[in-house]
Amino acid sequence: MTAPVLMVLGTASSVGKSVLVTALCRIFRQDGWHVVPFKAQNMSNNADVTADGGEIGRAQSEQAAAAGLAPTVAMNPVLLKPQGDRTSQVIVDGRPAGLLRSADFLTKKAELWPAVERALASLRAEYELVIAEGAGSPAETNLRAGDIVNMRVALHTGATVLLVGDIDRGGVFAHLVGTMELLTPEERAHVRGFVINRFRGDPSLLAPAIEDLEARTGVPVLGVVPWLDDLRIAQEDAVVLERAEAAAASDDPATVDIAVVRLPRIANFDDFDPLAAEAGVRLRYVTRPEDLGSPTLIILPGTKATVADLEAIRASGLADAVLACHRAGTMLLGICGGYQMLGERLLDPLGVEAPPGTEVAGLGLLPLTTTFAAEKVTRRASGVVTASAGAWAAASGSTVDGYEIHMGDTRGDVSLSPLLQLDGHEDGAVTPDGTVAGCYLHGLFHNQAFRHALLGALGWEPTASDTFDREREFDRLAQHVRSHLDVERIVALVRAPQGEARNG
Repeated sequence: MTAPVLMVLGTASSVGKSVLVTALCRIFRQDGWHVVPFKAQNMSNNADVTADGGEIGRAQSEQAAAAGLAPTVAMNPVLLKPQGDRTSQVIVDGRPAGLLRSADFLTKKAELWPAVERALASLRAEYELVIAEGAGSPAETNLRAGDIVNMRVALHTGATVLLVGDIDRGGVFAHLVGTMELLTPEERAHVRGFVINRFRGDPSLLAPAIEDLEARTGVPVLGVVPWLDDLRIAQEDAVVLERAEAAAASDDPATVDIAVVRLPRIANFDDFDPLAAEAGVRLRYVTRPEDLGSPTLIILPGTKATVADLEAIRASGLADAVLACHRAGTMLLGICGGYQMLGERLLDPLGVEAPPGTEVAGLGLLPLTTTFAAEKVTRRASGVVTASAGAWAAASGSTVDGYEIHMGDTRGDVSLSPLLQLDGHEDGAVTPDGTVAGCYLHGLFHNQAFRHALLGALGWEPTASDTFDREREFDRLAQHVRSHLDVERIVALVRAPQGEARNG
C-alpha cells in the first residue's frame, strides 16, 4: 500500500514549518503510526550525516529522531548548501553533485525532480504516513516553473496540505488569503487546513478574523499554536540565531560566558544548543569586536567557506579581538572550519574554496596545516576524549559521538596532543597549556558527560532539572502542539485525502 502524505507548507520562510513537522512526527509516533519526515529540497548549511555517510538537512535529521528513526538520505534527497558568489553546493542522495548558480536556479533545479520521485516512492512503500515539509512559500509565481519542493510534491502525491502562517510577524490573515489567491485552483484544492503559529495573547480575540478567513477561503483553521519559549530543537534557518542573540542579551546571572563567533557562512550552529539550554551558562553569538567582552570560552564554529569567513572576521577586526582575548587568558575552541582557522596555514591547491594554489595564513594558535581536497569527508564518528591539559582534561575518558563534514585534511606536529580518539584515529589538537583546542567532530556538546565535565572545570555547577534532554524536548513540543491543534481532524483528512496523485 502507498502511504498518504501530510504536507506542511508556509506563507513564508521561517514561519515554523520545520518545528511543526517535528511536533507532528512525535505526535503521530505517540499515537502508533509508523511515520517518516520528508523534505524534497532543503537549502541550509546545517547538515547531518547518515549512517552510510550521506548528507541531509539537519532539520530532517531532527524530525527523524522525533519519529524514532535513524536519518536516511531519502528523507532529504536534495540539499543545497550556499557558499557565496550566488552559488550553492548541490547534494543529491547524500553525495556532492556539483554547483548550482542562481542564474540557473529554475532550469537546473527541475532536473533534480527524479531524485525526489525516487525518495518519495521508497518512503511511501516503507511507512504508514509521510509528513512532508515545503520550503519558503508555495505562492512565488516566479519560482513555480522550477518547483520541486512545494506544490509539485503535493500534486504528485495527492497530499493533504496544512498552510502555516506566523502571526508574531503580523499580517498573518493577509498572508494566508494572499497565498491562496496566488495558488492555482488545482493547488488550492489540496489545502485542507490553516495553522496560525506563534501567537502571544488571548485566542478569543482572533475569532472574528478567523470567521472571515474561513468564509473567504472555505478552508478551516485547525489550530492557533501559542509561542513556545526556550525550545531546544535543531533548526535550519539562521533566523533562530537572531532570537538566540536577543535571549543572551538578558541580565540573568551566568557562571560561564561562552561567545560563538557568528561567521558569515556559519554551519551546524545547533552544535551549541545544549550549552544554551544549561542554567548558569550564557551563550552569545558575536559579530562585532566590541561585543566580544571577556568570555570564559570563545568558539569558532563550522562554516561552509573557511577561507572566505576567515578573511571576513579579519576585515571586521573580530579575529584580532579573539586573539587579544586569548592573550588575556580566554580559552578557545574550533569546530570543523573553526578548527582549520586556528592553524598556521590553509592550502587550496585544487581551488576547492578559493582560486587554485591559494595559500592563506591561519590564526596561528595551533601548529597545523589544512589542505583542502576535492573529496568531502562525511561520516558518523564515536570515541573518547584523550586531552590531558587544561579544562579539557576534566573530560578525559568521556565517550563522545557525532559526525564529520569537511573537505580539508588537517595535519601538524606528531608531538601535538589530540583532543579525541575517534574510530581508531586521532582527531583534533590541544595546546600544551590547554588554552586552545579544536576538532572536526560536530555534535560534541550533545554528549552530556563531556559537556558537564568541561563546564564544571570552568566553574559551572549542574542543575539536574535544567539539563538538556532532546527526548524531553520532543515530548514537550508535541504536548504543546497537540493541545492547540485539531489532531483528530487532521487524522481524518489524512485517511480520506482529496484529489488524486498524478505523475510529476
